[in-house]
Amino acid sequence: MKSLAKDTAIYGLSSIVGRFLNYLLVPLYTHYMPKASGDYGVSTNIYAYTALILVLLTFGMETTLFRYANDEREQPETVFSTAMATVGSLTLIFLLLLFGFIIPISQSLGYALHPEYLQMMAVVVALDALQAIPFSYLRYQKRAIRFASLKLLFIALNIGLNVFYFVVLGKTTVFYVFFINLLCTAFITLFFLPDLFRIHWHFDGQLLHRMFSYSWPILILGIAGILNQVADKIIFPLVYPDQAEANVQLGIYGSCVKIAMIMAMITQAFRYAYEPIVFSKSKDADKTEYYAAAMKYFLIFTLLAFLCVVGWMPLLQYIIGEEYREGLGVVPIVMVAEIMMGVYFNLSFWYKLIDKTVYGAWFSLAGCLVLFAVNIIFIPKYGYWACAWGGVAGYGTAMVLSYIIGQRKNPIPYPMKDIAVYVCITVFLTVLMYLHEDRFHLGLASLAFNTMCIVLFVVFIIRRDLPLSQLPVIGRFFRKPGNPGKSRII
Repeated sequence: MKSLAKDTAIYGLSSIVGRFLNYLLVPLYTHYMPKASGDYGVSTNIYAYTALILVLLTFGMETTLFRYANDEREQPETVFSTAMATVGSLTLIFLLLLFGFIIPISQSLGYALHPEYLQMMAVVVALDALQAIPFSYLRYQKRAIRFASLKLLFIALNIGLNVFYFVVLGKTTVFYVFFINLLCTAFITLFFLPDLFRIHWHFDGQLLHRMFSYSWPILILGIAGILNQVADKIIFPLVYPDQAEANVQLGIYGSCVKIAMIMAMITQAFRYAYEPIVFSKSKDADKTEYYAAAMKYFLIFTLLAFLCVVGWMPLLQYIIGEEYREGLGVVPIVMVAEIMMGVYFNLSFWYKLIDKTVYGAWFSLAGCLVLFAVNIIFIPKYGYWACAWGGVAGYGTAMVLSYIIGQRKNPIPYPMKDIAVYVCITVFLTVLMYLHEDRFHLGLASLAFNTMCIVLFVVFIIRRDLPLSQLPVIGRFFRKPGNPGKSRII
């Protein structure tokens, strides 16, 4: 658990700190790109497409690499080479098709006047796909610091160029958002070249066949999973009754969702650290107890993050421009969906470890169908509110199915009573915060009351499940002299 906490902290540095720095771009974009222009909606829509294409191009090879690189019968470098060759081939085919048919593609997606948007982002997503396998190999090698350094370098460069173009040069169009992303992604790709030259390349066709049999259900799982995250942003312009207003409304929703993405950061940091450990620990006798404990602590800290965002919304609202803030009400709903997604990720290991990844494909498809139905039926009437609730319905469906069937196929003793206690306390404190006063206006009394609620939750965590004396590094300051196992405070 200490190893998991340490790696999560390192990956969290690149994920949470990096995303926080990226938050600085949200007020930048929402200030320099007026709501009426719809440019932020265009950005939200195209990035949704690129997220989906990235899953298709990586073909589930990130998780598959962990599975086979940890197999004693396989050579890790051969696994890496085979995965890299596969993703590289898919990426080349994608680029040839898109550039060859750019006119009909841009017309069908509503970007006939700006095909360059799609061309730039096609190259970006291709480079991201090629980087995905080396980044996964760094995680397999436990090179968390190099991983985090490259991620943070990309973010720093991206922020610096955005500030230069939008603030110094006074640019106001979404073209420069895509152009800057292309420059930064290409620059980071250069750092992997020395590692790629040091690898002893060997392509194994039989290994690829085995890897495909493992990865294609993960691909389906990934497609359904990413659709649960971005389908609303793809569907919205297609079904919203007023096409001229669609990008404006999508821009409001996309900017407000950025605040809720702190939950996605925590889940991503946890995943980067947890996934390699799960596969390496799969042969240990205490593996089920470990998985159960990891689920519990994951939920504890995501619920704490939820309370922090809800409680400090009077401050966090200033992340986005004033004319976009009318959509802040969806933030708690989207965060609930992200928590469900994180729980579903934790539950997913029962079928990954027994090589039954097809279950994950079915669960995610079920959730995706629910999400599609909610969005298509309700967006025309309720707008982006339907997008928020669609995520809850989709992730909730996949989460419940995975838990019920997983407990039958490969049971893990999750501490459901403890989890229920934390969920109930979170709901109670959230209701108190909402009842206290209007949280969307900056008031010291409101912030003080909400902070008190958050502190009470933290005290409860410490008293019940996380004594300060047991924490890495700082724990020694809370132990009684001569008795290293007990805390002076707790």
